[in-house]
Amino acid sequence: MTDERAYWLAWSQVSGIGATLLLRLYRHFGSLAIAWEAAAQDLEAVEGFGEVTAASAVEGRSHLNPEALLAEHLQHNAHFWTPADPDYPRLLLEIPDPPPLLYYRGQVDLRENRGELPAIAIVGTRTPSNYGKRWTRRITQTLAKAGFTIVSGLAEGVDAEAHQACLEVGGRTIAVMGTGVNIAYPPKNRELAKQIDQAGLLLSEYPRGTQPDRVNFPRRNRIIAGLCRATLVLEAPERSGALITSRLANEYGREVFALPGSLDNAKSMGCLELLSKGAQMILGEEQLLNALSQLPRMDRPTPTAFPTPTEPNPFDAALPLLDLASLNLPTDLDQVYQVVTEEAIAFDQIVYHSGLPTDAILSALMQLELMGLVSQLPGMRYQRTVT
Repeated sequence: MTDERAYWLAWSQVSGIGATLLLRLYRHFGSLAIAWEAAAQDLEAVEGFGEVTAASAVEGRSHLNPEALLAEHLQHNAHFWTPADPDYPRLLLEIPDPPPLLYYRGQVDLRENRGELPAIAIVGTRTPSNYGKRWTRRITQTLAKAGFTIVSGLAEGVDAEAHQACLEVGGRTIAVMGTGVNIAYPPKNRELAKQIDQAGLLLSEYPRGTQPDRVNFPRRNRIIAGLCRATLVLEAPERSGALITSRLANEYGREVFALPGSLDNAKSMGCLELLSKGAQMILGEEQLLNALSQLPRMDRPTPTAFPTPTEPNPFDAALPLLDLASLNLPTDLDQVYQVVTEEAIAFDQIVYHSGLPTDAILSALMQLELMGLVSQLPGMRYQRTVT
């Protein structure tokens, strides 16, 4: 039996083929093993593959043996998931560029991967004020005690405060790294990384031994946002990596919260900007817990990663379709509207059923709202207003 993992690894080694193109390849062919054997002209049928890219891909893969590559890779990187694996984090499958390989170290809890345990991202500046530190600890420990998994980036400042505060109350925390999972950065967080290894989880899309590189850290922010139902920005200046994480969370249809701060504090200006653009305001622990309790839980069986049109959809029976010919909706709007039901449905379910990119779904839902056909409910849930 073909090991599909070998082909996720091999394709990721082909120059010019990033996470987005890999996802498109998989969706087009239904298998990266099949895509590996495809001719250049067949690759050109995949969105984003022009003649030059397809020819380069064929040339690049000709030098690789997927099975041998996997065997060698496992000698140094025994613990990783690919989207072909059933244990790959479910929420990451919804973003447009999920990491082809996700390395892990520490204590795995597959309930998190299935989305059964709620995960919340906490991010912010590397140089928080006393106010930022104090509220990071208060909010983190409140959420940890309430059963939320705390996700952050192991960076100095708010990230480290969140991880440490979570561990102090016996909570569960995940650190998403811009290095290999065996390289703590900054070095001052080595002891913290060891503590997370013992009680939480370290994740990275980079293999073991990968040293810090400035381009890696903005990229890892998409994983932080993608793993979580909501992202909390607790203190951030106008130019902050935390704002990248919040922007990505918003693009993925996840909730964004921000802690208000003083106009006299430059480190609060990023949060104030987020609030001015519609982020939810954090007004205290109880108010935040109440808001997060409105987020829908994922208690249905985990679907197969990236189901292809030939696979039966396990949720089809729950989604009756209507005859919308009289509405004469454009194809993309129709495809999204067919998924939305009279009963509220979570955004991640809409992503799963429609098979469209997240940004396309968000655009369609906005247009359907303006047309009065769909209404948005708290917790990124939607329902039909016209039947």
